[in-house]
Amino acid sequence: MWTVEIPFIDPVAAAERLAPLGSLAFLDSAMHHDTLGRSSTVAASPFARFRYRDGVARLDGREVEGGPIAALRACLAPYRLPAQEEPPFPGGAIGYFAYDLGQALERVERPARRAGLTDDIALNLYDTVLAIDHESGVCRLVATGFPETEPARREARARARLDAFAGALASAPAARPAGPRTRLAWHSNFSRQAYEQAVETVRDYIRAGDIYQANIAQRFAARLPAGFDPFALYQRLRETNPATFGAYLAFEGLSVASSSPERFLKLEGRHVETRPIKGTVRRVADPEADRRLGEALQATPKERAENIMIVDLLRNDLSRICEPHSVRVPTLCGLESYASVHHLVSVVTGTLREGLDALDLIAATFPGGSITGAPKLRAMDIITEIECDAREIYCGAIGRVGFDGSLDTSIAIRTVFMDATTAVLQAGGGVTLLSEPGPEYEETLTKAARVFEAFEPTP
Repeated sequence: MWTVEIPFIDPVAAAERLAPLGSLAFLDSAMHHDTLGRSSTVAASPFARFRYRDGVARLDGREVEGGPIAALRACLAPYRLPAQEEPPFPGGAIGYFAYDLGQALERVERPARRAGLTDDIALNLYDTVLAIDHESGVCRLVATGFPETEPARREARARARLDAFAGALASAPAARPAGPRTRLAWHSNFSRQAYEQAVETVRDYIRAGDIYQANIAQRFAARLPAGFDPFALYQRLRETNPATFGAYLAFEGLSVASSSPERFLKLEGRHVETRPIKGTVRRVADPEADRRLGEALQATPKERAENIMIVDLLRNDLSRICEPHSVRVPTLCGLESYASVHHLVSVVTGTLREGLDALDLIAATFPGGSITGAPKLRAMDIITEIECDAREIYCGAIGRVGFDGSLDTSIAIRTVFMDATTAVLQAGGGVTLLSEPGPEYEETLTKAARVFEAFEPTP
């Protein structure tokens, strides 16, 4: 692996300058935090593309044998690096695991409708990345030289890639089109009445003993005007709703813009961490009133019960893959505050068993329990029955799988995906026996509000 330090560059400016290289991947800590939002990663010009859809895995269009996890492992195997301490990400696969991948990993029902905008897995393999440390101000270009594996050719490629990326970062950014000039017409797959009835249906299932809770979401869609710029939209999104796990991904015919506050899985060495969010309240401008809202959220029995149920589910998921007695809950129902909402966040950790890897971890825990319900598989079937539409990326995972075996992914909430004509946004919430239909509906709108704001016409 070869690295070079460059002068500090704003991550958005870096992303703009690398975007012309193609297939931009921007993992963006727009909300800086000592640990969760310390670094950002910018990558472009991947050397390979892995896709899984309709039961078939492909690498650069060529079919790869095996299920999704086995096929992905085989495609990454030639590029394995030793564990790294600095920089935090030495290159690897960046992209998403769609929620609907769960149908290939577990025996669950399939939805009645699927728009078909996304793959079940879309990951690009990047040999050269820019790592930005917001705390120290250090920017490092990192090149692995892959897909070359012969030492001399690998080094030659790495040095050439470092030069090319440094040149692109030193260039003037290309002019970008102006923002939207018309308001989008968003349409939901639920009316208010239908969503409130969905909440009651979940409560009936709970009373019948089927489940303890389930996460139910609305799917909003809107037509995009000609010439719409998805990256400009992401820039506005990171301003209206900055988050520790922001992301912008550019694929062939699809763009993803995410401002997620929630980590799904992180693996460093054998240390596993997940940070489920359950419990939300809107923020207000008055500081004292805002503080009281946060304190009230932490004290609300319904929200705490919902969070604790999901913590139990995730402890069970991690226990399937971690060393016996290693699973811990260092934080239970902690308060975290974001641009428009307060959240209750817990932290669950464990030690991955010897001989297992990041992809085993994904297979054992996907999709995340915080956005399904408990028990997970029955909750997933009820979600499918009620929502009818495939979730696609929503509530899947966005992030990176390192060539060094590391993993860091977010839950794909506060996330928009767009093709040339349509934008899709989903927002939901966990329903328990104590849920009230009206407030649950309003919570979905609160979660979506800042994303909608990013689509508002520019002056």
